[in-house]
Amino acid sequence: MTRPDRGPEGAPVSGALAGLRLDELLGEVQERLGQIVAARDRMQSLLDAVLAVGAGLELDATLRRIVQSAVDLVDARYGALGVLAPDGSISRFIDVGLPPGVRETLGPPPTGKGLLGQLIMEPESLRLADLGAHPASVGFPPNHPPMHSFLGVPVRVRDSIYGNLYLTEKVGGGEFTADDEVMLHVLAAAAGIAVQNADLFEQSRQRQHWLEALGEVRTEVLTGASDEDVLRLVAVRTLELTTSAATAVLLGPDEDGLYELCASAGEPLGLPEAGIRAGADLDEVAESRSPLLAGSPAAFLDHGADSVPADLGPSVAVPMRSGERVVGVLVALRRVGGEPYRPTEVLLVTSFAEQAALALEIAEKTRAQRQLDVLADRDRIARDLHDHVIQRLFATGLKLQSTLRRAVRSDVQDRILQAVDELDETVREIRTSIFDLHGADHGGVRRRLLDIVDEIVEGSAMTPSVRTSGPVDTLVPADLVPHLLAAVREGTSNAVRHSGGRTVTVTLEAAADLVLQIVDDGTGMPDDVARSGLHNLAERAAELGGALEVRRRPGGGTRLAWRVPLDHG
Repeated sequence: MTRPDRGPEGAPVSGALAGLRLDELLGEVQERLGQIVAARDRMQSLLDAVLAVGAGLELDATLRRIVQSAVDLVDARYGALGVLAPDGSISRFIDVGLPPGVRETLGPPPTGKGLLGQLIMEPESLRLADLGAHPASVGFPPNHPPMHSFLGVPVRVRDSIYGNLYLTEKVGGGEFTADDEVMLHVLAAAAGIAVQNADLFEQSRQRQHWLEALGEVRTEVLTGASDEDVLRLVAVRTLELTTSAATAVLLGPDEDGLYELCASAGEPLGLPEAGIRAGADLDEVAESRSPLLAGSPAAFLDHGADSVPADLGPSVAVPMRSGERVVGVLVALRRVGGEPYRPTEVLLVTSFAEQAALALEIAEKTRAQRQLDVLADRDRIARDLHDHVIQRLFATGLKLQSTLRRAVRSDVQDRILQAVDELDETVREIRTSIFDLHGADHGGVRRRLLDIVDEIVEGSAMTPSVRTSGPVDTLVPADLVPHLLAAVREGTSNAVRHSGGRTVTVTLEAAADLVLQIVDDGTGMPDDVARSGLHNLAERAAELGGALEVRRRPGGGTRLAWRVPLDHG
């Protein structure tokens, strides 16, 4: 038999080689196990990050969780998420990792220039050992912490780019690895789903708030609130729901292209209430019936631009449209540096403005219908008074007059004559009421006549009575009304100041002539009273082809009669 070779210690050589190979195999197994454990840990970290990203539905909180999860996942010192605006710039910049107080020293957040803009123009992942060496890099602002390694990936929502994730400074030095890039891609995909869900939830919640605000507007309309109160509510709710600094409701434009400021909320805009000359963009909103965005109020508020606060920036104007009719424009403004209005916000504000305009139009039609109902009811009452009440009074008067011939005693005849006179007076008063019921214009001659007499007699001891005969609101021409009201004012004032009576009766009759009579039961006008006012009334009557007559009544008091022809012009 051949004996095996032995080493220096006498151990077989083959046994030593076998032991070395076993150690190598065990080392490789241990290394593989370590890699498996590390991969498992990274997968667990990725799973934890995905779960953390989708843990809530608040959009702002979701965006911050995405950045923090990305930083933790790839062991980065700093991270940020740049949300893109419709024009491709960065509208929101959420960052984590900066020491306290540093962010305030860096100035305004990035807008998408330099290396950050590279991912906007080319939405593909970008991994760099030194971001300062990239051709698109433009350096850092003062006080910015040093950054070298860089990893960026886009975040997609549906088929569009929502924003970009930016990670810098690998903890412990070195570069971000290809595995880091893969894992960040997976996180970005989960982030896109989380953002979509959060965005849908935010839109749903916003719609609910806008619907509640619209319900408030409709309630105000249905309870009979004035248009001013309704528009003020529209301005306040728009201010709150858009987190704006100021809002304004501008009605118009009129035939001269001017607007009227009917309601505002928030910071005062320094605009006049009327005669606002709008900028070209505001006119475009009214003409195109479409909303517009602007970077400053000057695009919409041309008139008084110097008085508009300089700290106002992003602005939106939406038409207040009902059907094809634009009644005004709703303007909302945020402060300089504020976030521009997002498309979803613009759609909600536009819908709110249109619904508010529709509610106002419905309220206007409801008021008109109510007015028509009132007028129809007045016509019915007037018709019943004319066809039934007056006819019965006439019949009663005729019966009394026929009875008069049968009466023998003189006192009975006097009572019958007095009753007939009172019936005639009642008929005249009912006719006056009929004409008043037919008068739909609350600013007509009779209304103004009543207002003047009440104004003059108020505070005195006299009791007024106003009667009209004939359609004074329709027969008296507009150029005669100032002369008539001047005669009423002068004659009634004389009776209150000088007559010393208890009653004053103002009667206006419109037929071939317009006859104004003012009668009091006092002692008559003293002879030493200045008569310049009466002289002016006589001149007015003469110019119009009429005359003035003032005389004492046999039973006491004064009668003023001012008469002018109605066909004077």
